Amino acid sequence: MTVSTNLGGFVNRRGLFSRHVREDVFKQRKIASPQIWAHSETGQHIELGIAEHNLFLMLGALGLSADLFGQRLFPVGTVYDPFIARGLDALNYACYQDARFILAATPSGVTLAPEGGAHQSISTPLIGMGQPGLLYMEPAYADEVSLFLHHAFERIQASDGGSTYLRLSTRPLPQPERSGDGWEADALKGAYWRNRPGADCPLVLAYAGALAPEAEAAFEQLTGDLEGVGLLAITSPDRLHSDWMATERGLWTAAERRTSHIARLLSDTPPGCPIVTVIDGSPSALSWLGSVRGNRLVPLGTEQFGQTGDLPDTYALHRLDVAAILDAAASALSN
Repeated sequence: MTVSTNLGGFVNRRGLFSRHVREDVFKQRKIASPQIWAHSETGQHIELGIAEHNLFLMLGALGLSADLFGQRLFPVGTVYDPFIARGLDALNYACYQDARFILAATPSGVTLAPEGGAHQSISTPLIGMGQPGLLYMEPAYADEVSLFLHHAFERIQASDGGSTYLRLSTRPLPQPERSGDGWEADALKGAYWRNRPGADCPLVLAYAGALAPEAEAAFEQLTGDLEGVGLLAITSPDRLHSDWMATERGLWTAAERRTSHIARLLSDTPPGCPIVTVIDGSPSALSWLGSVRGNRLVPLGTEQFGQTGDLPDTYALHRLDVAAILDAAASALSN
């Protein structure tokens, strides 16, 4: 699985951990392998195999090292995204104890369909949003991953920090050319404008994660007929929702009273501007956006899994492709 999760390079560079030196058994037997399976005390990869509960027990133990032994470790656990559910009890108690770690979960969603049907995740965005002590983030591009990893390592060390869950995908995407418009600060708050809406914005497309190309393609087609359409990248439904809920419940003093980040972003659009959301996961993860300012919203997402196929066919089946986004936009505009 180090190959299918793209971890092979890390394992080869950092080595496998063991209290005793062990030679690469494949090399000893002259068996060709893309992996280097030599073990030593300096190795940084611990292979647990199909034992997700043990993974979260280990993350919890390693993530408490500063409290228990006065020495901070930076544990990074990797797991297939749908299999987070196998270790939820251990994950919950690790967060309850304020263990500090990074959880990188990949592949995710039905974007995994070319590799198989049984391992496609749906509800993990809701798990990430609902788990206290764990910040869920879903980057689409490499520079977003870099930004969020840096932030996650800072959270491990901060007195008021915590653990981070990165919901990732192995889908290769063309990388955007950034204009240096300061997108990073907003991305860390949970969302940023890829294309800012015009003064008379008729519609907002909001996407999360691996479906960025479909959202962008639909945006390009819509801008041929409509002026001022906004394209919103949702990088952390968790942080965005928590921030909005805190302001809605009034969890601030009079001096601290402020507008939530998502309300501030959507204030760039006219009242009643419809929203279409798309995520390779439960549509409920983003459907709440319509409540921020009372906008009509059409949510797209995954509600079934199990089909194997190429991405165009899979996205069409689950109504996640460009045609589905355009249909949702037409539905939102017609009402």
